[in-house]
Amino acid sequence: MNPLRKTDPDVARILRGEAKRQQDGLEMIASENYVSQAVFEALGSVLSNKYAEGYPGKRYYGGQEWTDAIESLAIDRAKALFGAEHANVQPHSGAAANLAAYMAVLNPGDTVLGMDLSHGGHLTHGASVTLPAKIYRFAHYKTEADGSIDYAKLERLANKEKPKLMLAGFSSYTRTIDYERFAAIARKAGAVPMMDMAHIAGLVAGRALLSPVPFFDIVTATTHKTLRGPRGGLILSTEAFADRIDKAVFPGTQGGPHMHTIAAKAVAFGEAATPGFRTYAKRILSNAKALEKEFRARGVVPVFGGTDNHMLLIDTVASYGISGRTAQDLLDGIGISVNKNVVPDDPRGPSDPSGIRLGVPAATTRGMRAPEMRRIAGWIDEVLRSGGDTSVAARAKREVKASCREFPIA
Repeated sequence: MNPLRKTDPDVARILRGEAKRQQDGLEMIASENYVSQAVFEALGSVLSNKYAEGYPGKRYYGGQEWTDAIESLAIDRAKALFGAEHANVQPHSGAAANLAAYMAVLNPGDTVLGMDLSHGGHLTHGASVTLPAKIYRFAHYKTEADGSIDYAKLERLANKEKPKLMLAGFSSYTRTIDYERFAAIARKAGAVPMMDMAHIAGLVAGRALLSPVPFFDIVTATTHKTLRGPRGGLILSTEAFADRIDKAVFPGTQGGPHMHTIAAKAVAFGEAATPGFRTYAKRILSNAKALEKEFRARGVVPVFGGTDNHMLLIDTVASYGISGRTAQDLLDGIGISVNKNVVPDDPRGPSDPSGIRLGVPAATTRGMRAPEMRRIAGWIDEVLRSGGDTSVAARAKREVKASCREFPIA
């Protein structure tokens, strides 16, 4: 076989460009990370060639000896890693996992109570532009001015809305959720308690954060982000929901699973079960705290009052007088990738919101620690505070690139 650079030089050129961008720049998007060489090998394996509709031992095509073996291994590893009674490793993404979980529990028109998008929730938690919002009725709870969740207020809301499913989890919330209390409120209101731990799955696997699995009937996750696996989804549940979950994934919302991705998930679950990964997960938390501390020293107080996980949310309008989109563009110019993000009850909207979201997993994977976090916060603060000063940006860009060369992607 001819290599890609010969068969399709245009695609090869684009891939080289992206590889250089990643190597020379700092990835500070909270949902992104770098996978290991072993995960890459599994993603590019012969399993890319194989259809495997169904589940191990119950496929609709022949030739399934090794697909059954790899999916069973991934399931067993996921269950052991998270202490779950049941695991479905087929969802193509976190959004697909959430959609299947909804289908397993709800009928059209049923009510779901989840976190408001601008207060840290996710699009799939009931944003009006999404498919779930067109099928189910969503009500939302918000955070308080100090970034906490008022559980007494949440309980009153649950009793009022009478949800069939009560959803914890987030995409930009940075504080700790009281799992036990949340799940108790849900059950008392007659709802199934569900947790979307997409962002913190790796921190849970690495035992750096408390696991939600013992408290919730259903827990969804992505297998990338802090877990450092391939782009994909995962559903964990109690045995009571196992059959409904499996039927909701296939044939309910998906056809053939991506077996090469499932192989890569198995690799990632194996990596996350090692002592080294536990050290890595704890380092993510300490790096996030170091980043927060430096911003505070520079007079920038993060949204929600700080962080208990891997990310920070910064109100750039309040802190720098510029929108999140402008901040994102300025930081792109010096080789630091972040994403613009809404803040609670943001008056600006998602296309040009008031804030940016920062995450430390990818920088931690490169081996960066507290001193580097302080430098990163410094570059971000100086560039955003400079009002677009080109000399400040040029110096920061040189320093970012030098730091990335000091900590190359393995």
